[in-house]
Amino acid sequence: MINVPDYKFWFAVGSQHLYGEEQLKSVENDAREIVDKLNASGKLPYKIEFKLVATTAASITQFMKDANYDDSVAGVITWMHTFSPAKNWIRGTKLLQKPLLHLATQFLNKIPYETIDFDYMNLNQSAHGDREYGYINARLGIKNKIVMGWWGDEDVQEQIASWQDVAVTFEESQKLKVVRFGDNMRNVAVTEGDKVSAQIKFGWTVDAYGVGDLVEEINKVSDEDVNNKYEDLQKEYDYVIGDNDPAKFESSVKYQLRQYFALKAFMDRNGYTAFVTNFEDLFGLEQLPGLAAQLLMEEGYGFGAEGDWKTAALTRLLKIMAHNKQTAFMEDYTLEFQKGKEAILGSHMLEVDPSIASDKPRVEVHPLDIGGKDDPARLVFSGSEGDGVDVTVSDMGDDFKMISYDVKANVPEKDTPFLPVAKQLWTPKAGLQAGATEWIRNGGGHHTVFSLAITGEQLQDLADLFDFNFVDIK
Repeated sequence: MINVPDYKFWFAVGSQHLYGEEQLKSVENDAREIVDKLNASGKLPYKIEFKLVATTAASITQFMKDANYDDSVAGVITWMHTFSPAKNWIRGTKLLQKPLLHLATQFLNKIPYETIDFDYMNLNQSAHGDREYGYINARLGIKNKIVMGWWGDEDVQEQIASWQDVAVTFEESQKLKVVRFGDNMRNVAVTEGDKVSAQIKFGWTVDAYGVGDLVEEINKVSDEDVNNKYEDLQKEYDYVIGDNDPAKFESSVKYQLRQYFALKAFMDRNGYTAFVTNFEDLFGLEQLPGLAAQLLMEEGYGFGAEGDWKTAALTRLLKIMAHNKQTAFMEDYTLEFQKGKEAILGSHMLEVDPSIASDKPRVEVHPLDIGGKDDPARLVFSGSEGDGVDVTVSDMGDDFKMISYDVKANVPEKDTPFLPVAKQLWTPKAGLQAGATEWIRNGGGHHTVFSLAITGEQLQDLADLFDFNFVDIK
C-alpha cells in the first residue's frame, strides 16, 4: 500500500584495456550473467541494470553523471572483475550523488586448481582489483557500502537487498514533505528542531498549516465515503461498543473516518507523505485524530505526535525501508523494573498503527482525558514478539543524531483494561538500565520508531549516507 517509485540500480564492472578486447568481452558476459541471475533470484526488491564495462576515467565520469540525473536510479553497484586502475574512478566517484555499493566478489566461487593459468589469473583478479578500488574510495572518504562474498550465495544477495532498501529510503528522503497542523506542544524541547537544517541534511520539507485548513477539508468529505469506509472497516476489525451508546460509538468512529479522508486528500493533493497533530491545538476539531492517524500509518504515511515533525519523517522513511511491515510510531510509556522482567511498555494516547499487532485490533471509543475534546475512536491491540530496533532522531543544535538500540520485543503479559490503547513491550538487548542510561546520556527523546523489520546495520548504512552521528547502543 506504500507508494514508492519502481527504482532501479545501475551496475558497472571495472577493468582496463591492457587485457585485450577478447578478455573485456568475457568481463562483460560474466557481469551480465551476474546481473541476470541476481534479478532472477527473487531476493532483490529492486531491479539491477547492467550499464558498462568501465575502463577509462571519461566513461566512468559520464556513467556517474548519468546516474545522478536519472530519477529512476536509486544507486550504483560496482565490481572489479579484473584489476581496474583506481585513479580512473576518482572524478566520477567524487561527482556521484547517489548511494554506492561496492560488491567485492568473484565470478566463480572456487579456485580451478586443475586448469588455472595466467590467462585465468589476468581475467579473474577481483581480489586484486577490489582492493585497488576500495583504497581509492577510502582515500576519498566515500561512505559506500561494501558487500564481500560470492554473488550467488543467498546471504550475499540478502545483504544487497537490505542495502537496496536503505538506498531507496535515502532517495525518497530527498523529496519527503511533512505537513504540520498546528505547532509543537508548548514548552517541550525534543519536538523542536531546525527545519532548514533538516532540509539541508535530509531533504525534508516541513510546512505548517492552521488547524482551520484541516477543518475545511473535513467539511468537504462526503457522507457516502464515510459510510462505505465504516462498513469496510467493520469487516477488517472488531467493533467493540462497550459502555457507549451505539449512536455515540458510530458517530465517534465516523468522525475519525472524516478526519482520515480529509488528511489523506490534503496530503495527496499537496505531495505530503507525513503529518503531525497536536492535542494542544485542536480548535474547530471535535476529536484528536486517533483512528484516523492509525489508518493512515497503516497505509504507509509517517506520523508524529505533539508536532514532532522529525519523528513523522523518520516514521515515513523507515516504513519505506521496511516495505511498511511491522514498523510503527512509538513512545516510551512506562517501565517494568522487576528483576528478570525489565522492560519498556511502549504506546501512545491513540496513534500506534496496527502493522505490529499480534491480535486482531478492536475499534473502541473511550475518553482521552487530555485535549478537552469528544471521546475519540482508536484501534486497541497488543504488539508482537521478535527481534527489532527502536530508534529516534534528535536535533542537537549543531547537528542531528540518530540513536538506536536492538530490542527483544514481547507481548504484554497481561491486558490493561483501564488503559485502552495499542501497546508494545520490549527490552533493550543492552539491558534496560544500561540501554536507557546511554539513550538518555546521548539526548534521545521519548518519541521513537519501533520496527521488527529493520536491522541496526541498515540504520548504520542510512546514517552513513546522510553523514551524521549514529549512536548504536550495545
